Amino acid sequence: MATNLTYAKSGVNIRSADKFVKFISKITSKKNKNKNNIGNFGSITKIPSNIKNPHLIASTDGVGTKIEIANELNKFDTIGIDLVAMSVNDILVQGGKPFIFLDYISINKIIHKKLNDIIKGIQKGCKISGCELVGGETAEMPGTYSKGKFDIAGFCVGIVNKNNILKSSKIKKTNLILAIPSSGIHSNGYSLVRYLLAKNKINYKKNKNLKKWLLEPTKIYVKEISKLIDLKLINGCAHITGGGIRDNLSRIIPKGKCAKINLSKIRVKKVFSWLKNNNISDSEMLKTFNCGVGFILIINQNNLNKVKKYFKKDYAPYVIGKITDGNSKVMLNGKVNW
Repeated sequence: MATNLTYAKSGVNIRSADKFVKFISKITSKKNKNKNNIGNFGSITKIPSNIKNPHLIASTDGVGTKIEIANELNKFDTIGIDLVAMSVNDILVQGGKPFIFLDYISINKIIHKKLNDIIKGIQKGCKISGCELVGGETAEMPGTYSKGKFDIAGFCVGIVNKNNILKSSKIKKTNLILAIPSSGIHSNGYSLVRYLLAKNKINYKKNKNLKKWLLEPTKIYVKEISKLIDLKLINGCAHITGGGIRDNLSRIIPKGKCAKINLSKIRVKKVFSWLKNNNISDSEMLKTFNCGVGFILIINQNNLNKVKKYFKKDYAPYVIGKITDGNSKVMLNGKVNW
């Protein structure tokens, strides 16, 4: 007698997925006005009435192959913070504030401990950035992912008063360029990091410093930058991700202006010194990693002290360059002190 085919036998357990949805609903903050959206077909959110002429900003991102490091170390409670950070930091660049967040998790087989830790990190990232986790999707995909493998993506909607939108036209000659330190590698360049680890046969599981450096979550800059936006102390800013300082900064520099960066001013974190000492060229480092600069601000010279007071010591901004006339958009001068 033939055995009846079922979805569970194909590798998908709907009851297990339902249990995970209940867990997400349970950990959602009681203060979250949209918590009843969890498990619904779509999320309904009211646009705040206190924002005049509101415009929405949308951003989506993932954490790349950093998830493979998490898999190797069997530690999943921080990459959710990375996921939120990569989208909410982008929202800031145009003067917006993160408003709502959704996640997507695809995995070979639902493992509750792993998924619970990931979602706790996402919830923590949302709390840090002042936005709400209003929904998401978890897909169990046997055959698409090998055992233990997964991927995550995040989607953020921000909101901004039209008059507060940061446009490149606000960037002027003599403006200062400030670097805000990164917390580490953030979530870019991990394919090169993993290649280096494999090629040099480095057992990072037994190296306390490396384990910490490799899974250090991406710094969320929302609290500090939002204050500066409200006070109109920023003319422009850039989130330094894949492509490094040159590629990301060039995206906001107006025609006819040039951001001149003094690389010797960059305060390099230990993890980048370690990477550099593993046979990576200066040019490769600068186009792959943030090298210690997680976010860049462009401000009027007379606002420097006003800006600095909104940051704690570890993330205090410092001058690395100036805006001049020119057509090259970004010029990297000097040499990084690795």
